[in-house]
Amino acid sequence: MDDMQNLPTHMQDSAEPTPSPHALRRRLRRAGFIAGALFGVVLIVGTGARFAQSNEVKNWTLQSQIPTVSLIAPTPLSRPPTLLLPGTLRAFYDAQLYSRVPGYVKGWYRDIGAHVRKGELLADIDTPELDQQMAQARANLEMSMSARTLSQITAQRWDALLPLDAVSKQAAQERTQDVSAKSSAVKAAQADLDRLKALKHFSRIVAPFDGIVTARNADYGTLVSGGQAGAEPLFAVADVHRLRLYVHVPQAYSSQIGAGIRCSLAVPEYPGRQFEATLSSTSDAISAQSGTLLVELAVDNRAGELKPGDYAKVTLNLAHAERALTIPASALIFRSSGLQVATLHAGGRIAMKPVLVGRDLGARVEISSGLDANDRIVDSPPDSLADGDTVRIAGGAASHGA
Repeated sequence: MDDMQNLPTHMQDSAEPTPSPHALRRRLRRAGFIAGALFGVVLIVGTGARFAQSNEVKNWTLQSQIPTVSLIAPTPLSRPPTLLLPGTLRAFYDAQLYSRVPGYVKGWYRDIGAHVRKGELLADIDTPELDQQMAQARANLEMSMSARTLSQITAQRWDALLPLDAVSKQAAQERTQDVSAKSSAVKAAQADLDRLKALKHFSRIVAPFDGIVTARNADYGTLVSGGQAGAEPLFAVADVHRLRLYVHVPQAYSSQIGAGIRCSLAVPEYPGRQFEATLSSTSDAISAQSGTLLVELAVDNRAGELKPGDYAKVTLNLAHAERALTIPASALIFRSSGLQVATLHAGGRIAMKPVLVGRDLGARVEISSGLDANDRIVDSPPDSLADGDTVRIAGGAASHGA
């Protein structure tokens, strides 16, 4: 104590009392409580921020799963539809001329491309076998006529002896019947000769009508057979002042083919030109093999510009189909159940509608059935879109079901 009192005054003021262990422990507990409180506050704030961020990500994910689509409306046809189909031109008359009798070509007088008149000689056929048959038929006719004459004389004699009872009535009748038999033999021989004469006329190949020679297979000395299966025609003659145009129209449009429809055709050899055609008739039956209606059109070809056998692109102006609508081809959905389009239902969800496509117009297609003019259609729908799905309209909010 004395020593403390003897210390200088400034040293007495700077000396601090040493804290007790109990006070030191209280200070440490207070510091730990403050640190725990700060950690709790940081944890709560971080967890809240994390939870808010998670909800934001979840909401963004849910919103991203809703597809955004554009809506369009079907467009009615503004003009009568046209149908472009392939067709084939045929001659109005087309005759394949064969040899009816066997023999050798003695001469031909018209080549391909020649314009001929009806009955004009095209070729001669030498028929030695037929000539011999005709000579034999004439001899048979003369022999039959001689036998008939002799039978007539004999019958007249027996008829003269009958009143004198020199011959029996039965014998006289037999002679009369023999005359009838000999007369029939004469007729048969005459008919055989006439048949051979008719065949002889076929040794001259003539044009059956006015037209053009389109094929010639006859040449000097060629052996021809009469009427055998697989024989080649000697000539082909076609009447091309008018042509027949045949077109196979799909069944879906067969009801729109009738009198008064306008038709035109184009052929490759005249690019940019159109030729008029008139409906002549239809088969009035659908082919079981192709599912099409055969249509015949008449084409005026007095100028001779078109040729039989030509391939033609035929444009048919059909009658306006009722309720025919068009939509972009991109709106179609190809599913295993068939063609569909996605429409926005009145309740705000997607409704799939099966449709039937009439014609492919390129960027657009004609819908024959399945759509109404008031339907709102999804353009370029995603592949995953299904019936009842919720969608977001481009430029608007997502549509929700009622």
